[in-house]
Amino acid sequence: MKIALLSAFYPYRGGVAQFSAMLYRTLEEEHKVKAYTFKRQYPSFLFPGASQFVTNYDNPDVIEAERVLDTVNPFSFGSSAKKVNAFEPDLFIGQYWMTFFGPSMGGVYKRVNKQAKRISILHNVIPHEKRFFDKGANNYFLKHNDGFVVMSDTVLNDLLSLKPDAKYLRIDHPAYDQFGEKLNKETAIGKLDLPTGKAYLLFFGFIRTYKGLDILLEAMGDLTEDIHLIVAGEVYGNFDKYQSIIDSLNLKERVHLFNNYIGDDEVSSYFSAADVCILPYKGATQSGITAISHHFDLPIIATDVGGLRENTRHNETGLIVKEPDGHLIANSIKQYFNKDLKSKFSNQIAQDKTENSWENFAKKIIDFSKTL
Repeated sequence: MKIALLSAFYPYRGGVAQFSAMLYRTLEEEHKVKAYTFKRQYPSFLFPGASQFVTNYDNPDVIEAERVLDTVNPFSFGSSAKKVNAFEPDLFIGQYWMTFFGPSMGGVYKRVNKQAKRISILHNVIPHEKRFFDKGANNYFLKHNDGFVVMSDTVLNDLLSLKPDAKYLRIDHPAYDQFGEKLNKETAIGKLDLPTGKAYLLFFGFIRTYKGLDILLEAMGDLTEDIHLIVAGEVYGNFDKYQSIIDSLNLKERVHLFNNYIGDDEVSSYFSAADVCILPYKGATQSGITAISHHFDLPIIATDVGGLRENTRHNETGLIVKEPDGHLIANSIKQYFNKDLKSKFSNQIAQDKTENSWENFAKKIIDFSKTL
């Protein structure tokens, strides 16, 4: 089968680019695959992070993707589709994670030859941070698809609320496996220059308002001095409100900040040093952090928002906190350590990973495409 993929690829960085690279590598084992990406993903003034592009600190999988789509230049929508059509794909797969891409991605999908089945992998449909153009952008994009792949019930429900007749495949997010092997905890702590003899919580990934770092910091005030927190990820926006909580609760010695983009070759150190990964989200659909954490057999404590419960089975692979509240999160963390649950949960995660392989994920997408 000839498959065209449109998404963020190298030289862009981030979770979607990593996801796309893993999918490309899996599909190319049995199919002829061509990757397409952006000439311009976001205008610089709309991007809140340090850089959209890989840096010298990254270790990306360099997919040879053709840069075709400028999201703010309508003339590129048709030219992008023309290049895809020249490849004559049987299947066209795109990644969709933000309504900003609705007009441009929809413009390409609309023009792709109908001989190709058009599928989108939906990371989000209704965004965490809403904007006035969301509904129109979503509707325009969704109507030009033949089918959808969703990785949480929350995203599925959002899709069906906008397109009740949508044809879809519901499948779990595959576990990331490109971040190297798990390290001995003491080795990882040494690499990060952290104090020894402590229990470590991990908050990992881009720091955005909806991810609830402020709630987790407040929870730290209810925990004993031997429980420390690693915060690893680039800040989107301003860190002042988080620093204010750290200062007011006198957490400076117990909160270890690594507020920069974490390259792939660094990821293992953070997840290997941690005893549990915390997702204190105020809202969510699903989280790629779960897939990384499971790669390292690291249990998760997550709030019961969006699709987080679906990937963290309460009392089997982690703990689910009823709502995003600092005291409730602190109580779950205490339970986790007091009952010594890490070994039990880690063993279950290891057993589950085989089912959530990239090979199974890719095969199910191909099988789904044949039903459209």
